[in-house]
Amino acid sequence: MALAVKLQVFEGPLDLLLHLIDINKIDIYDIPISLITDQYLEYIRQMQAQDMEVMSEFLVMAATLLRIKSKMLLPEEPKDENVSEDPREELVERLLEHKMYKYMAMELKDRQLDASKAMFKGTTLPADMVYEEPPVDLDALVGDMDFQKLHEIFLDVLKRQEDKIDPIRSRYGRIEQEEVSLSDRIEYILGYGEKYSRFRFRELLSKGQSKNYVIVSFLAILELMKGGVVRISQEKIFGDIEIEMTGQGTVPEEISFEGA
Repeated sequence: MALAVKLQVFEGPLDLLLHLIDINKIDIYDIPISLITDQYLEYIRQMQAQDMEVMSEFLVMAATLLRIKSKMLLPEEPKDENVSEDPREELVERLLEHKMYKYMAMELKDRQLDASKAMFKGTTLPADMVYEEPPVDLDALVGDMDFQKLHEIFLDVLKRQEDKIDPIRSRYGRIEQEEVSLSDRIEYILGYGEKYSRFRFRELLSKGQSKNYVIVSFLAILELMKGGVVRISQEKIFGDIEIEMTGQGTVPEEISFEGA
């Protein structure tokens, strides 16, 4: 079967085979070896190559195609595990490898073309505006400095750091929130009421003056008053709160003395 092919320069026999596969729209994994062989031989008949070394590569591939074609025409022999079933397998692997390298070469060529379009602007600053760091003269820098003077400078730096410390704020420690439990305050008030049947609210604050301590103590008194355990009175506004144990009533059940 003759094929009219516009002759062009191919880099090698594999490049020619890929060209024939593309123009015939053939699956590279299922090459019709008879068709490709005929077209390949027709092409090399029309080639006029001055370089016999390059021509020999095309002839070697032609011999390979003829060998594969002859194997495929022979009747199938009993299958052997050590023998490849498809004689085209090695050729397909070589074509795939060549195709991969060809695409990589095309990608690198495109990048080279893109790089050739890029231009870098050189330095256009006047010479008197270009800053150059002067070299450091270590001898002039050290001068007559010795270890004694360095030690004195070090002590002076430490003293300056100490002078920056606030003498008042530096004495403050870590401020932690005082944990006050409602159940603990109720238990304390009940114990205090066993010793003093009548007392003032101010007397309960002898062990703490924080805002949380005062609030929780007041809530504890309200809980005991609600249960009828204590009775409170106040003679005047903002006066002392008088607390009197009633000797009766119950502590609310929801109050747990194991912690609020």
